[in-house]
Parts: sequence; structure tokens; C-alpha cells
Amino acid sequence: MALMFCGNAWAGDVRSPKGVVELFTSQGCSSCPPADAALKKLVQQGDVVALSYHVDYWNYLGWTDTLSSKENTERQYGYAHSMGRSGVYTPQAIINGRQHVKGMDLPAINMLVQDLTDKGEGMTVPVGISMQDDQMVIDIGAGQGRADIVIAYFTKKEEVEVQRGENSGRTMEYWHSVYDVQTVGMWDGTPQKITLPAKTLGRSKKDGCAVLLQTSSPKGEPAAILGATLVMAGRKRHD
Repeated sequence: MALMFCGNAWAGDVRSPKGVVELFTSQGCSSCPPADAALKKLVQQGDVVALSYHVDYWNYLGWTDTLSSKENTERQYGYAHSMGRSGVYTPQAIINGRQHVKGMDLPAINMLVQDLTDKGEGMTVPVGISMQDDQMVIDIGAGQGRADIVIAYFTKKEEVEVQRGENSGRTMEYWHSVYDVQTVGMWDGTPQKITLPAKTLGRSKKDGCAVLLQTSSPKGEPAAILGATLVMAGRKRHD
């Protein structure tokens, strides 16, 4: 499958985001549809990296979330541990890897993104991405500390007919659903470039990817995000 990238950003790319919003949701959760709708609005705002992670701990209620994975659940529990929390909930929005808020509360999400920016806990390290022939080049600027270079691959939009469980009979729309998260390198505060094969983007429902410069807790759980960017695959884009 050929990809169609060019030097300019595609509609949907987020090159200089104000923050990162990660929504933990489930097709089997009756409280989640408003949060899924809020995430769509965040995607359409275009000023944050907005990602959706479907967890699997609701699957026992009679409907297996078709987008869920144990890795997504593990990421949410990892955030709970790094934030000193004893449990998790849906829908939960994690902002910049630092704080959480109810996922359906769009005004609170946007307010928290701005508050963290004002406190110096926003996207303080520039992260860029470009396509050069058959290569995807990630360019990270200078900053303080150490962090992992994490790529989250996602599908732009999915429609799912939920046949059982709390949302039985509803056709749900999901945006930026993450399928795969990979750590591709480490950053030590100095400028750095990483080159990856461009063919990794656009495969297996991966319509785009987010690059997260993310710190870890002493036990290795995901923690504060220092910088981010998001790019869409060309041919697989759809509105």
C-alpha cells in the first residue's frame, strides 16, 4: 500500500499541540459515550493530541469491546500507580500524563490543558515529525531530564454496532483508537533524531500515529509527557 505524504501537514496533523489527552473508555460502559463524543470534539479542535484507549475490564458484562486490549488496561493502571492512585475508572482522561479528569467533561479537560501549560507542565520540548521518501524522521529538541520516545498507532475513526451489554443496540463512533504502543528510543535532554521505516504507518488499520516524549516513574510506569506530535497517513485518511 502506497502512502501519500508531502512536506506540508495533512488536515488532522497536530504539529505543535497544547497538550496530550488520553481517554480510557469501553464499549461496555454506559457512562462512556459522552466521553467518546468529547474526544471527537478534541480531535476536531486540532490543538491537542487526542487518543482513545479501550480497556478490557468491562468485557465480562456480556460484550467484548472490539477495540480493547490488556495493554491499554495496563497503561491505565500504570498511570494510576505513577499518580499514587489505588484504582481506575471509565471514562477517565489523563492530561499530559500528569493529572486526570472525568472523560466526558470537555470544559474541564480544556481548562486543565491550559492550567498545566501555564504552570510549565505542558509541551515544553519540541517534537517534530517528517516523511522523507520511505522514512519517518522524528526530531526532538533540547530540554531537561530523560524520557522515552513512544509511538502510539491509531485508527482515525471506527463505527461499532454494540449488540450486548450496557450499550446494547447502539452504533458507536470512536476516534483515534490506539492499537499499538511502542517505545522506539530514549532521550537524555539533548537534541535527537530517530529514523523509522515509513511503511510502519498506514498498515493494519493504523491511520496515524502520535509521538510522545514520556517520562517514567521509578517503577517504570508512564508519567509526565514533555512533548508530542501527531501525523496522519495520507491515503488512508477519511472524514
